[in-house]
Amino acid sequence: MSQLQPRNAREVAYALLLSVAQDAAYANLLLPRLLNKAHLEQRDAAFAQEMSFGTLRWQGFYDRIIAIAANRSSTEIDAPALCLLRLGAHQLLGMRVPSHAALSETVDLAKRVLHQSAVGFINGVLRRVSEKTREEWLDELLVGVTDKVELLSIEHSHPEWIIRAFDHALRVDGRAEQLEALLEADNEPTNVNIVALPGFARPEDTEELVPGGASPIGFSLNSGDPARLPGIVAGRLRVQDQGSQLAGILFVNAAPVAEGERWLDLCAGPGGKAALLAAVAAQTGADLTANEVLEHRAGLVRQAIKPINPNVRVTNNDGREFGKNHPATYDRILVDAPCTGLGSLRRRPESRWTKSSADLAELNKLQWQLLDSAWTALKPGGVVAYVTCSPHQAETNGIVVQAQKAWGEDLEVLDANALLAELNPALELNRGRRTVQLWPQIHGTDAMFIALLRKRPAGELETKRD
Repeated sequence: MSQLQPRNAREVAYALLLSVAQDAAYANLLLPRLLNKAHLEQRDAAFAQEMSFGTLRWQGFYDRIIAIAANRSSTEIDAPALCLLRLGAHQLLGMRVPSHAALSETVDLAKRVLHQSAVGFINGVLRRVSEKTREEWLDELLVGVTDKVELLSIEHSHPEWIIRAFDHALRVDGRAEQLEALLEADNEPTNVNIVALPGFARPEDTEELVPGGASPIGFSLNSGDPARLPGIVAGRLRVQDQGSQLAGILFVNAAPVAEGERWLDLCAGPGGKAALLAAVAAQTGADLTANEVLEHRAGLVRQAIKPINPNVRVTNNDGREFGKNHPATYDRILVDAPCTGLGSLRRRPESRWTKSSADLAELNKLQWQLLDSAWTALKPGGVVAYVTCSPHQAETNGIVVQAQKAWGEDLEVLDANALLAELNPALELNRGRRTVQLWPQIHGTDAMFIALLRKRPAGELETKRD
């Protein structure tokens, strides 16, 4: 078995799948590095991305098929062989690759990366997979399945716990009928979203781009490599989902900005939202601090904001301790909290397989500690924007309810939905709630949650009581 140095599209796809399986790599971060090393042409790079990301999206579906074809559970197959089988299954059942090419190319790859004794196994299993169409395999997998959640899990390749979480969140948002549409959206590749940084982007920077439907400063690149765009090279444009852009926009528009305001991005790594805030701070005279607990991610923040606003301070501290060390210091604080990432499954397809419901307890504890620290660091009259890239109720409304119980009348939940409707009247929003929940199948964004929490000054409370 040889150590693979990826040189073509299939080798890149395999290397990515294996790194995700063995090292918990982030596919969207690893793929550009693999493509650069392999020096692939644009067409081959797109083919590699389609193979690898498609395989990750449909991994659960393919593992069920592989289990039948191999007559053993996928958990009993070594990671290198299983990654090859998944890759071959996706070419056979999920792409317009001729069966003979999918089989021969995958077996040839097996000869380069596996022991010779395993090559026959790969060949035999994939030949059995190729004997049926995707629709025929789906019909076989659904025989005897009566539970709706299990059926959707098989048909749309999502873990059952995620489907239940989506169903609950959609019902809370008055969109119960949207469940299948959301699952379908998760399995569709998304265009590259780009933000034009206010005060820095030039008209010519966005001439090749399509205006975004959700964000007033957002655009999309329908094809090609964003790294070739002059605005990206200069740092005036950034790759950023439109939901993340809206979180930054609502942070800025929660109240009129006064010159000299102190802003804090408490969990700033890797720096996407910090760059947007840095651009606005440069225009408005706000003083921005970007904090990140991990030093290497703090380095990414410095890199992200350097071309935009050299006056931004980047600190490397535990956000849970920040409020204690800087009480009543900041006018606005962004808490872009670590979460399950269930809102970004279109862009990070492996997340559905690497996260579990068991992760929630620890994440909820951290989310609350960060928000509580931000509240302590917030001046009276100031606003905290609590943001997660997840619609899971435990990470969204559950944390806001906890804040309401803890802070009582000191807390005012601003109507972020009304504010967003003013900024973009075309957005289909649930105006019966004050927090924002975005959806990929409706808004074309990640499923971003945004709450704007204002700390009432003491005098205001006294007036209210009178």
